[in-house]
Amino acid sequence: MISVAKKMPWYATALLGLSLTTLAQSSRDTTTPTHTAPIPMTVDARISAALHQVSAERIQANIEKLVSFGTRSTISAQDAAAIASGRGVGAAREWIKSEFERYSKDCDGCLEVKTDSFLEPAADRIPLPSEITNVYAVLKGSDPENAKRIVLVTGHYDSRNSDILDTKSDAPGANDDGSGTAVSLECARVLSKLKFPATIIFLTVAGEEQGLNGSSHFAKMAKDQGWNIEAILNNDIVGGDRSAEQDHSVVRVFSEGLPAAATEQDIRRIRGLGGENDSASRQLARYIAAVGRSYDIGVKPMLIFRLDRYLRGGDHYSFNQQGFAAVRFTEYREDFHHQHQNVRTGNGVEYGDLARFVDFEYVAQVARLNAATLASLAAAPAPPANVHLLAKDLENDSTLTWEASPGGFATGYEILWRATYSPEWEHVEKVGNVTHTTLKLSKDNVIFAVRAVDGHGHWSLPIVPLPER
Repeated sequence: MISVAKKMPWYATALLGLSLTTLAQSSRDTTTPTHTAPIPMTVDARISAALHQVSAERIQANIEKLVSFGTRSTISAQDAAAIASGRGVGAAREWIKSEFERYSKDCDGCLEVKTDSFLEPAADRIPLPSEITNVYAVLKGSDPENAKRIVLVTGHYDSRNSDILDTKSDAPGANDDGSGTAVSLECARVLSKLKFPATIIFLTVAGEEQGLNGSSHFAKMAKDQGWNIEAILNNDIVGGDRSAEQDHSVVRVFSEGLPAAATEQDIRRIRGLGGENDSASRQLARYIAAVGRSYDIGVKPMLIFRLDRYLRGGDHYSFNQQGFAAVRFTEYREDFHHQHQNVRTGNGVEYGDLARFVDFEYVAQVARLNAATLASLAAAPAPPANVHLLAKDLENDSTLTWEASPGGFATGYEILWRATYSPEWEHVEKVGNVTHTTLKLSKDNVIFAVRAVDGHGHWSLPIVPLPER
């Protein structure tokens, strides 16, 4: 049973679509090119070359540096003396900021390094009002219109031990979440050497262990300021813990079903259309799966159609709550001896989130998957707008309409569809540079989506249509 689950994202979906393919070909013009799942993504040589620059050695050095701050508890000391001594969350924050600044210097100032600081009131896990600071770097898009579009990668740089209020004992946080922080840093270092039409933000947040405080503040700020964030990639516990049961060939990608920000009216519509498996976050997860199939990365995305691990949460949820598409990357099997534990040995078991339990090459592979996804999205045209499926008349044909992709980079559009029970898109129809098309397929039997494509084969995220009566 376990071996089947591990293969779920890329198992033979073609088998699921055989009957649908036969039906479609018998009722439509078979001279039009059609592909069956998995749908191939055009490999961008520039992106592929950048992935080879991701360094496991640099990732190791960054994680070990984060561990060297002793504790990165959000409520640990961050005054000038603590920062000077190199211990605590403040010292870690200043080092992360200096790394982003160093990367920016290497690319002639291409990164805008910023902080988002706020005072978090006292709460269950915060005994006194505490300053929390998110640190991030912005690689602004090269095209004025498309630069308004944002894709974002994040990890949390705070850590904890057994007692969430203990700020004195060491809390190394190598895997949770030095690994995710290292992914954001390495993506910034590598991708800052390139230019993309859209904007990429490389984010590190604090306050995750105290209650998703940093990400909640950042996500609300982005929403209030009207940022057009198309995708958020949250990396939390991607260290590939060196336990015997670990599977280093996969990384789990969690995505919400019913959107957290959905209204009651939205939920009724989603249920009526059978769209519980088609949130924007699910489309992002499927996009990541396509990236993982197409690029030489070394690790495969394992799509988990669930918000997060069972009854648990992470920073991507803060973005989901504000209506953004966001997913979480996490290693296949967590070792709970090495999470949220004081460093110690008991009954022959080593406890604590130490760097020696991290597989740095695995983190590098996860960083490549993140970088390839960020770059593919930032290079692609914007998704089409106002996608609709006409439902004015009872008919077996399906007519879709949409508005042209804003920004002027799209050279054509593609219609995707899959069986209602299939996890990933199975079929694609190229329809040219138009804003409507009719397929001889029944809307009763499949799920449709529309995506924009540019002249180099870059895909936008797919948009599932709303009904138009």
